[in-house]
Amino acid sequence: MRNKFKAFICVIIPVLLAYALNTKFGNLPPLLKFLNPFTGFWQNAEKVSIQKNRNLVLKGTHEKVEVVFDDRMIPHVFAKNDHDVYYAQGYVTAMHRLWQMDFQTLYAAGRLSEVVGAKAVELDRYQRRMGMVYGAENSLKGMMADPKSREMIMAYTDGINAYIHSLSRSEFPLEYKLLDFSPEEWTPIKCALLLKQMSAVLAMGSDEFYMTNILKKFGPEITSNLFPDYPFREEPIIPVGTQWNFKPLPIPQTPVSFTEMTTGKVQPKQLEDGIGSNNWAISGAKTLSGYPILANDPHLNLTLPSIWYQIQLNAPGLNAYGVSLPGAPGIIIGFNEHIAWGVTNVAADVLDFYQIRFKDSTHKQYWYNNQWKNTSARLETIKIRGSRDESDTVIYTHHGPVVYFQKPKKLSMAANVPTGDALRWIAHERSNELMTFYYLNRGKNYNDYRKALVYYTAPAQNFIFASADNDIAITANGKFPLKWKDQGKFILDGADPKNDWQGWIPPSQNPTVKNPPRNFVSSANQSSTDQTYPYYINWEFGTYTRGKRINDKLKVMKNATADSIRLMQSDSYSILAQDVLPALISRVNTGQLNATQREALRLVTKWNKSFFAKAIGASIFDLWTKRLFYDIWNDDFTIAAVPMRYPSQDRTVELILKDPDSKWFDNVNTPAKETLNDLVNESLKYTCDSLEKKYGPIGKDWQWANVKQTHVPHLANIPGMGSKTLMIGGAKGTIDALSEANGPSWRMVIELGKKPKGHGVFPGGESGNPGSPFYDNMIDTWASGKLYDLYLMSSPADTRAKVISNLTISEK
Repeated sequence: MRNKFKAFICVIIPVLLAYALNTKFGNLPPLLKFLNPFTGFWQNAEKVSIQKNRNLVLKGTHEKVEVVFDDRMIPHVFAKNDHDVYYAQGYVTAMHRLWQMDFQTLYAAGRLSEVVGAKAVELDRYQRRMGMVYGAENSLKGMMADPKSREMIMAYTDGINAYIHSLSRSEFPLEYKLLDFSPEEWTPIKCALLLKQMSAVLAMGSDEFYMTNILKKFGPEITSNLFPDYPFREEPIIPVGTQWNFKPLPIPQTPVSFTEMTTGKVQPKQLEDGIGSNNWAISGAKTLSGYPILANDPHLNLTLPSIWYQIQLNAPGLNAYGVSLPGAPGIIIGFNEHIAWGVTNVAADVLDFYQIRFKDSTHKQYWYNNQWKNTSARLETIKIRGSRDESDTVIYTHHGPVVYFQKPKKLSMAANVPTGDALRWIAHERSNELMTFYYLNRGKNYNDYRKALVYYTAPAQNFIFASADNDIAITANGKFPLKWKDQGKFILDGADPKNDWQGWIPPSQNPTVKNPPRNFVSSANQSSTDQTYPYYINWEFGTYTRGKRINDKLKVMKNATADSIRLMQSDSYSILAQDVLPALISRVNTGQLNATQREALRLVTKWNKSFFAKAIGASIFDLWTKRLFYDIWNDDFTIAAVPMRYPSQDRTVELILKDPDSKWFDNVNTPAKETLNDLVNESLKYTCDSLEKKYGPIGKDWQWANVKQTHVPHLANIPGMGSKTLMIGGAKGTIDALSEANGPSWRMVIELGKKPKGHGVFPGGESGNPGSPFYDNMIDTWASGKLYDLYLMSSPADTRAKVISNLTISEK
């Protein structure tokens, strides 16, 4: 019997071990597959030596394509026709970024549960209920309707699939092995999904749920006072006094119901600072060369692999260099031999919620225009790894989807979504953004720039422009709904047709300026215009601080060079500190401070208001103002189960400087009556106590870089695949808008002229493979504020670039 038991053990243990090593448990990949020396992660370590010349036969090409890779592994694609240039772009982008492209589209489509299991179900449900796939399907219809964009997207898709089909399991990117899944066939809808995801990222959240709760609690007078329709301090993107040389369309009449709601006659039944960007262009009158210089640095969440992929595309009529979105054809931000262009977010109000009155709990009909109107239903099937599929029915009104009837409790991104309300969002519209970039990539002058913008829908962007003709311009561009003032500031009554979007602002009447007398154009997510612009775009934009600092520097700039612009991109001077710090210091009661607090006050008083890496004063000011703003507003605007938001930074600064006896400084939860002085002193003491508790005695460990802890995490937050902590300066609200993991995702400076010169860098590398020397090789250069030269090659043999590898693709 004992021998039989031993024999059983000898058989069962290897079986169980084999099962265990080939099975995925929780976050762990199947270890045997992962450690396999022939197909596992070992295969992802790239050789130090690089193959200099390779030839590929790909039947999807029409003619020979040459791709040369420079010393940073950036591909320069030379093709003889449009089809092949986008086919090759798809191929080489997949070669470097396949997992990133795949993962981002799974996220956008609400399909992560297929990879990671039940933990992602609520996230997937949110994406589906927001109409991400619905919007992508509509966009794709627009893209496929135009022969040029259809060719772009189909060729790009075929190139990606050619690379996928060439892979064996051992060649799968590392993350596929860690997460134990395989790449699937690429389809055109995935390209559209990437653009929809960018719309979602740049939508800046939705405040009408919070604002409606505020109106309900405080009434219209206080709401209007604390949340004004235009900031007290502003440097609008289109210069003050710009003439609007067009006859505006009639503005829709404000419904009586809205007027009554916001004037108190009846009871009505968070912008995140940092998600923004800078761009500016200066005319030849301000440069040493006599030609314009254009700069752009879009601020986004920083990740490895980088959100951007550098590439040059060359074909008849096309020779452009810049950054693309992995998964979408063309170049988004860049330059060619004649022009340069860049973008920042407009923050237009193109996402509204409508309160819906349903006939009954079946949700098959809703009340609209004094009659019952039928809804439609979209069935969403969520496939879940290791579990049964889940079905979810999304109800659609003519406004759009009803996102939630019952919200999940633990999904933070759903916090600002009202229940039972329908979503009207520009990202659901049929569109064709690809044509904008098709024409910009090939543009030669200002007229080409304006032609390209007409095709653009969303996300709305401030398109900046400069040309070798010495033209500069900026346009707040997108498809803007024609609205009455403040339409969408609060949740709208979905039964009243007057609350519908009433048409569109003509593209030619979007805010724009060309060659202004000040000889520069700029944007930093602040208000698009002054209050003379006849149309409503939004009631709130990003803070004015970065825009003011940029404009202050550009006004006095002379004989500018690429290097002076590069240095400006790393400027970390705080306009907020300039505005408010003297007032705070004057209210400190020095007699009640301990030794640490006195030293902190001394350091912040002598601080030069720049968020340099080693500045201790920066750390003190940052936490001091955050705590002070919390002290001012938290007692009034934080109520369980009633989501609200704080008044803006601009309104808070105005309160501190102009209304020091305001009732808002009193904490309603205490019997005493607090003053601004009380809050200033409490917040300073809190700041010192917090920093001391976390970093020890005041000293080197209080330096801003150590407190901020900037780093570049892996896209899926896989440990060990992100960057080291970068001990660098910059802060939200400064030109160098760097926080912990958000900041300049691409810095670019272009010198226009007879032969343009480009300079740029992003915090990462071209490769998405953590085992590649080109995975994060640009991070240190980016962190130091330096830029690489960008090689706009004229041919594969151009000696300006340091070529390290050549790839020739042919049909046979």
